[in-house]
Amino acid sequence: MGKVISIANQKGGVGKTTSAINLAASLAAIEHPTLLIDVDPQSNTTSGLGIEPKTVTNSIYEVMIGGVNAGDAIRETELPYLDLIPSHINLVGAEIEMVDRNQRERILTHAIESLRDKYDFIIIDCPPSLGLLTINSLTSSDSVLIPVQCEYFALEGLGQLLNTIKIVRQHLNPELDIEGVLLTMYDTRTRLSNQVADEVKRYFEDKVFKSVISRNIRLAEAPSFGKPALLYDATSVGSKNYLSLAREIIRRNKKLFKDSTVLTN
Repeated sequence: MGKVISIANQKGGVGKTTSAINLAASLAAIEHPTLLIDVDPQSNTTSGLGIEPKTVTNSIYEVMIGGVNAGDAIRETELPYLDLIPSHINLVGAEIEMVDRNQRERILTHAIESLRDKYDFIIIDCPPSLGLLTINSLTSSDSVLIPVQCEYFALEGLGQLLNTIKIVRQHLNPELDIEGVLLTMYDTRTRLSNQVADEVKRYFEDKVFKSVISRNIRLAEAPSFGKPALLYDATSVGSKNYLSLAREIIRRNKKLFKDSTVLTN
């Protein structure tokens, strides 16, 4: 059964969507069947993989609100082993539409249950908020990956996210774990990046990934071409950083892949 990982941080601009796209692409490149689910109404993950959101008929909105089978919303991508359930602007109103639904926090859980056996990893890109869409994502997940940018106020607002995770554990998903904290936008030339990294490590200790995502122009350019960094420039620092992260996650979850022969070092 595949592992479901939400990527969440209600603070914008921390590399959440970039991490969702490139982690999923890197897991797929290591030949782990991976499904990426775009639960952000901004649909940046969808467009970042070359799919125009306006052309999508079956999106995560139709799955969660319209009763469409999740399997019917899956789209193939350019990358073998990587599939996508796209988002759509209609998702903006989903939280209001879910308010009166029975078991509203578990709508996504029920929707993707049948997909767990088809993929090694299911990666969910959460919206930059702590509303019902994020609650649904966390409730359906085995763990949450938290991207934190190496800039001033890096830990700002994280207390609120951690409190939300605690509430989800208490009432909806007691097995929810923190997969890890990912340092993004790291700049080796600045003292600030090192100071922030040290602060995050003091706060989260061994939950901080050894892999760090450096500031990288090619990584920033890739979404405008509708490609993950691996397809845009496989030799870029950003591509290598996310491959390192993917291997680290695979090692952390090696019990799930006892028979895997892929290189994870």
